[in-house]
Amino acid sequence: MPRDTPGLSLTQSIYERLRADLLACRLRPGERLKINELCASLSVSLGAVREALSRLTAEGLVVAEPQRGFRVAPISATELRDLTEVRIEVELRCLHRAVECGSVEWETAIVAAHHRMIRLPEREPEDPGRVCEAWAVAHAEFHRALVAGCGSPWLLRLRDTLYAQSERYRRLSIPLARQGRDLAREHRAIMEATVSRDVPAASELLAEHLRATTLILLDVDTLAEDAAGEGRAGGPANPPDRPQA
Repeated sequence: MPRDTPGLSLTQSIYERLRADLLACRLRPGERLKINELCASLSVSLGAVREALSRLTAEGLVVAEPQRGFRVAPISATELRDLTEVRIEVELRCLHRAVECGSVEWETAIVAAHHRMIRLPEREPEDPGRVCEAWAVAHAEFHRALVAGCGSPWLLRLRDTLYAQSERYRRLSIPLARQGRDLAREHRAIMEATVSRDVPAASELLAEHLRATTLILLDVDTLAEDAAGEGRAGGPANPPDRPQA
């Protein structure tokens, strides 16, 4: 009903703000989320924050602990390996279906998303150590455009969940890479192979692209393994003092 709209809009706004902070690792993996502090910093009610945290818990970005409240979902090398391979499997399934079913409009949307992304600076001009948030949004839209023609809402929902989980790892990997990546080249090659409907080439390029983040994080040994295979570890063993984009 109309009278509910303001409350719903407020909850949505809080949800989107917290989700952005989680994906950008401004809220660190494993960090306890103190609801009273969040209410004060956001100038909103307890109920609105709880509703937003409940939604984020359902997405796997926040963990609810009985009698202890909420904390940011932790990360680990074990989870990263599993997440990467499952994401590749789902992304490639979506990509294959998109190539089979995608229309000319789907191809056009991929080219447009790629053009939008390359027209934005990857890093913040005033702080080259941080990714440009506008570019990060365009990057997500480009990857979504690649698979948008797959024709399966359920596959796309699963794919979006995996993308969100992977984004936290991607953000952590950027300042840790020992050698630079040519992301522009990687993205262009994926785009060209996809719109050419070259499934083998597009699949190989996309899988390599997605595994690159995993290799960066495992190469620098920044993530703890799960303890005795139970649960997930906390944040990076030696996290950077400031989250880099």
